[in-house]
Amino acid sequence: MVPEWPEPAVERLLREQSPHVVSALVRRYGDFETSEDAAQEAMLAAHVQWPRDGLPADPRGWLIRVASRRLIDQWRSETARRDREARDDRHQTEFGSTSVTPDTDDSLTLMLMCCHPALTRTAQIPLTLRAVGGLTTAQIGQVLLTSESTVAQRISRAKSRLREAGARFAAPVDPGSRLAAVQQVLYLIFTEGHSPSTTSADQVSATREAIRLARMLREHCPHDRETAGLLALMLLTEARQEARFDANGALVALTDQDRTLWDQDQIREGIAILEATLPGGSAGPYALQAAMAAVHSDAATAASTDWPQILVLYDLLSATSPGPVVRLNRAVAVAMVHGPQAGLREVEAIADARELRGSHRVHAVRAHLLEMSGAFEAAREAYAHAAARATNPAEQAYLRARMSGAQDPSD
Repeated sequence: MVPEWPEPAVERLLREQSPHVVSALVRRYGDFETSEDAAQEAMLAAHVQWPRDGLPADPRGWLIRVASRRLIDQWRSETARRDREARDDRHQTEFGSTSVTPDTDDSLTLMLMCCHPALTRTAQIPLTLRAVGGLTTAQIGQVLLTSESTVAQRISRAKSRLREAGARFAAPVDPGSRLAAVQQVLYLIFTEGHSPSTTSADQVSATREAIRLARMLREHCPHDRETAGLLALMLLTEARQEARFDANGALVALTDQDRTLWDQDQIREGIAILEATLPGGSAGPYALQAAMAAVHSDAATAASTDWPQILVLYDLLSATSPGPVVRLNRAVAVAMVHGPQAGLREVEAIADARELRGSHRVHAVRAHLLEMSGAFEAAREAYAHAAARATNPAEQAYLRARMSGAQDPSD
């Protein structure tokens, strides 16, 4: 009897294997659009069969074989049958073994291809999140704060545009204009893994994969300061992973975390990257965020955090990457330096921003600052609004707990 494979483990494994499968198909068959579609069909088949039948001995080989069959079936059904079947016979002979598993990791090449300059940024990001990050259209919609149907349309058009542009599956020597898009995708993959919107809170495979890919990108672009800053940010953030949840799986706020659980090796590596990067000139948004994470890591206790320094870094970040999300996060630093009322004024100034509509974060920050100011009834109401809008069960539970705990100590 084949042992069943737990469904959450299948989800993690499929996300890890997705870029490798797509890369292998594109490298061998040359057509990104059909290869990505076939890979997604293989992933769906695995999602159904693996929990029922058990994990195959060679998961990647299984996925590549199933996806290859999908491609062959599609070619056979198209109008130019003779040419396609000749191509099919060649591929059958070359790749017909049941143990087909690519030894080359083409994840970086696939990322750079998805960020082809023929595509707009709004097309590059969802396409790469799908092909490399292994995210569903629903998850991408959550990450990009847009509808699932819009994401699906952008991905479909992007694949067609790559075909029209004759995109080749080869990493450019100089990524040039693609680099910023690749960095943003890696950041979004990491963010989705660190605070997943539609999966269990303990799923960290996406963060580890993002760190692995960021290391590869840094090796490819060793002198790019923002790539180094991005890797440092990921390491310093991931270092807190073991302290983010208690024994019952409940989310623990940064100020309440047991700092002895923080991974000191990752902290040292992240800080070393920053120390080698920051003195070289002006810092970009990833390096600035990494510097903030380093300030938190340097504090032995929450009370000893150098909030004035963090506020300075937020001011620099606001200048390089202005926007309501940055201003919302900066409001917390303002409150810690100048008091909760000052922070609340910052929140109210951007509360109606389009990028924050429907998000729980405005309400969560407002609730925290109201609680700091002693307005406990208003804080409870704001926590309730935040919990109602949060999509992550762990965040929902955390916000409801804060709502219950927002009480006057003298009562």
